[in-house]
Amino acid sequence: MTEQYDVVIVGSGAGGGTLANALAPSGRRVLILERGDWLPREAENWDAEAVFVDNRYVSPDQWYDGDGKPFQPQVHYFVGGATKFYGAALYRLRERDFAELKHHGGISPAWPIGYDVMEPYYTRAEQLYQVHGARGEDPTDPPASAPYPYPPVSHEPRIQKLFDDMAAVGLHPFHAPCGVMLDESRPAFSACIRCATCDGFPCLVHAKADADVIAVRPAIEHDNVTLLRNTVVRRLETDPTGRTVTAVVAEVDGAEQRFSGDIVVLSAGAVNSAKILLASANDRHPRGLANSSDQVGRHFIFHNSRAFLAVSTEKNDTRFQKTLAMNDYYFGDADFDYPMGNLQMVGKSSAPMYRGEKPVETLLAPTFALRDVAEHAVDFWLSTEDLPDPDNRVTLDRDGNVVLSHTPNNGEPMEQLYRRVKKNLGKLGMHPHHLIPRSIYMKNDIPVAGCAHQAGTVRFGNDPETSVLDPDCKAHELDNLYVVDTSFFPSIGAVNPALTAMANALRVGDHLLERLG
Repeated sequence: MTEQYDVVIVGSGAGGGTLANALAPSGRRVLILERGDWLPREAENWDAEAVFVDNRYVSPDQWYDGDGKPFQPQVHYFVGGATKFYGAALYRLRERDFAELKHHGGISPAWPIGYDVMEPYYTRAEQLYQVHGARGEDPTDPPASAPYPYPPVSHEPRIQKLFDDMAAVGLHPFHAPCGVMLDESRPAFSACIRCATCDGFPCLVHAKADADVIAVRPAIEHDNVTLLRNTVVRRLETDPTGRTVTAVVAEVDGAEQRFSGDIVVLSAGAVNSAKILLASANDRHPRGLANSSDQVGRHFIFHNSRAFLAVSTEKNDTRFQKTLAMNDYYFGDADFDYPMGNLQMVGKSSAPMYRGEKPVETLLAPTFALRDVAEHAVDFWLSTEDLPDPDNRVTLDRDGNVVLSHTPNNGEPMEQLYRRVKKNLGKLGMHPHHLIPRSIYMKNDIPVAGCAHQAGTVRFGNDPETSVLDPDCKAHELDNLYVVDTSFFPSIGAVNPALTAMANALRVGDHLLERLG
C-alpha cells in the first residue's frame, strides 16, 4: 500500500527546500522527493577547471532548442537545487516590478499580488537565509519592515575604490545583499572564509546560505520530514474526476514507485515542473495536467544577461568580489525612458577559467598579455528584463524530451545599460577598450543553455484562461496541486529571482498550514 503523507514536495531548491523548512515544525508528515543526491564534498568543489571547464557538476540532461538542436542545459541536480551553485545574491524585486511596466520591447505584466503582500515574507526569507546588506543605499530599494539581519559584506580594497569612484561621478552603488554565513567581527569563528570560489561553485565548508544547508538539513532533523534522494518524478496521476492528484510517480533505482500526499507541490524548476505537468496528460487533462488554458510551459523567461570583465589599470587582488551593485538605470534615465536593469559584480575570474585563449589574447593584445588578465580583471554582470512571450515555451517531443523554444526580446535596454557602464569605465580606473565577454572563455555554448534564472512557465494569476495557478499558487483546475518554484512568476524584473522564490515559498507555507488546520 502506498504510504500517505500530508504534503509531498517535488524538488529541494529555493522553493521546495524553503517550503519544507516552513512546514517541518508543524508536525505534518512531509516528503521531499529530490532527483539528485547530496553534492559530494571534495577538492573539486573549489577547482575552477573542474567546475567551469569540465562541467563536473552539470547534469548530463539533453534538451532541444526550437530548431531541434540538442544542447546540454547548465542545470544542477543536487539537494538544494540550483542554490548549491548560485552566487547567493538575494535581492527583493522592486516595488514597481509587481505592477504593469512599459518596456522598450513591450509590456511586463502585473502580478496578482502586490509588493505589500510579499514584504513580510521577504523579511522572513532574509532572516532565514542570513542575508547581509544595508538599507537605504540604493535609491530603488523598496520599503522594508526590518533591517537586514546582518551587516553588509565589506568591500575589499579594489572594490571599495570602485565604490568610491562610482559615487564620485554621481552614481549610487550599494552593498549587494548576500546570503553567506560570514562574521567579519569574529573571523576566527566565521563559517565563511571569504574565498574566491563562491559564485558558481559549491561551498566546500557549507558557509553559503543555500537551500540544502539552510532549509533542508534543519527540516529533516524533524521526525515528520522525510527526504528521498535520487528519485526522478516522471508524472502525476489523478482520480477519475481529474480534480485531485492521487499519486506522484517516480523512478527510484530503475524501478517505478508511487507516493501519495493530501497536497502535492511541484518545485522542480521552471522547465522540469512544466515538463512533469505536460507528461501527466490524461483523459481529463489531454493537454497536460492543469493545462486546459494551454498556458503550461509558455512564457519562459530567464533574464537578458551579459557578463564581462574589464581590465583594471591597477591590480585587482580581490577574492570575494560579489559585494557591489548598482540600480541607477533600473527604471531608465532622462535619455532612455524605459527600464534598463541591474549591474552587479560576479565572482572573481581566474586563469583556469580562460579556456578560449586565442580570442582573449586577440582582444587584449598588445596592451596586456593573457597572463596579466587574472591579476587585473574586474568582473561585472548586467541583467535586464526579458518579457514573457507565449511562444517562448517548454514543450515535449514525441519521446518526452524537453524542447525549449526561445527567441530573445527586449534587447535594446541591455545595449543602453552596457553603453552607460562602458562610458563610465575610464573614470573608474578601467580600460574601456579592454572588455571581454565571459562567454568567450567560459563553457556556455548557446545562451538558452544558461538556465540559472529560469522562470515563468506555470504562472499565477486571477484568470484561469491566462494563468495556471491562482494567487495562492494552487492549480486552478486541481484541488491539491501547488507550484512553488520560479515557474509561478508572471515577470522576472531585473534582479536575481532566488529570494522571491524563497519568500513566496514561505507565503504558500502559511497558506498550507492554515489549510491543513
